[in-house]
Amino acid sequence: MHDEILWAVRHVLVSRSRRRFLLRDGLFTPLRLLDFLRRVVPHAATELGGIRTLASSIGDERLRAQALASIDGKAYHVAGGCILATFLPASQARAYVELIAPLESIYDYLDNLCDRHPEVSPAAFPVLHGAIADALDPGAPARDYYARGPAGNDNGYLQRLVARVQRSLGRVEGHEALLPYFREAADLYAEMQTYKHLAPGERERACAAWFERRRDARTQRLTWGEFACAAGSQFQVYALLFELFAGRRDAVPAAYEAYFPAVAALHVLLDSFIDRAEDREHGELNFTVLYGDACALEERFAYLQARALEGFARLPVPAEHRFVLRVMTLFYLTHPKVYAQGLDAQAKALLDAEPKIRSRNRRNT
Repeated sequence: MHDEILWAVRHVLVSRSRRRFLLRDGLFTPLRLLDFLRRVVPHAATELGGIRTLASSIGDERLRAQALASIDGKAYHVAGGCILATFLPASQARAYVELIAPLESIYDYLDNLCDRHPEVSPAAFPVLHGAIADALDPGAPARDYYARGPAGNDNGYLQRLVARVQRSLGRVEGHEALLPYFREAADLYAEMQTYKHLAPGERERACAAWFERRRDARTQRLTWGEFACAAGSQFQVYALLFELFAGRRDAVPAAYEAYFPAVAALHVLLDSFIDRAEDREHGELNFTVLYGDACALEERFAYLQARALEGFARLPVPAEHRFVLRVMTLFYLTHPKVYAQGLDAQAKALLDAEPKIRSRNRRNT
């Protein structure tokens, strides 16, 4: 985790365009980023280390391999999921990280199982992803998440992660107010994962039909791919938890509207952007290639950023959430995969999308 993040920081500092992006809000972003690196990342790494020890005890070789791969290959997901802890006092930040780290580990483990395990059929996807719905409800009983496969004994790994999240969430005062939002987020995530992993051709048709069934006032201006991206993110969950930890229960509805669908869609689009080569190699659906050309992607990226910023303006402390969006964008677009795939020019074009948004907003105020 540390090596990957420090690699990104070094490359930000030596890139003029990335330094300019980092400093666009003055010193606020770099100073808070330093806090994140010093206070949050080490704690997230410690929590993930304990989860890795737990994963190492999985009896089944293939389940163990996917659990460890999801930890070793996606450690930056856990750090990123904890980023809002930057703005919490030390004791609350610790509790927040202790909740987010196992929850993000569940997301990443299930994603690896669906992507890489040879014995996970489409019938298994919704059953496996019941673990997320249960983790986000302290009152949910334990279930057999492998009832439809894959076979093998994980020595209670997934159920223990679920129980850990439930215990942490149950200690958060007022968490009951989040449960309706969590149910929607978990349902959409499970549906997205189910349709996304169907066979090529079938998955695109299924996702488009799913979007038509699910389309509402929040999502009607999205494409079906953008809707799938929004459904496939975790940030609409993490943001609500942050507002509750910060003592701002009244801000929960506005936080959900700000993060879903705009920030959530941006999150998964960025993840897809850096995973193009990997998705192509494994025949997986990549959402960024659906646009057909770079200009279309940049235009929609700008639209989603504008919509996210509008949502942040309705929150008690918009700067905290602008920080999240800025750092998320910057780190994804400075990931080693960007350079390895020759995507640096397009990454810089995506970084340059926000100034156009800000200029347009200034003209309209």
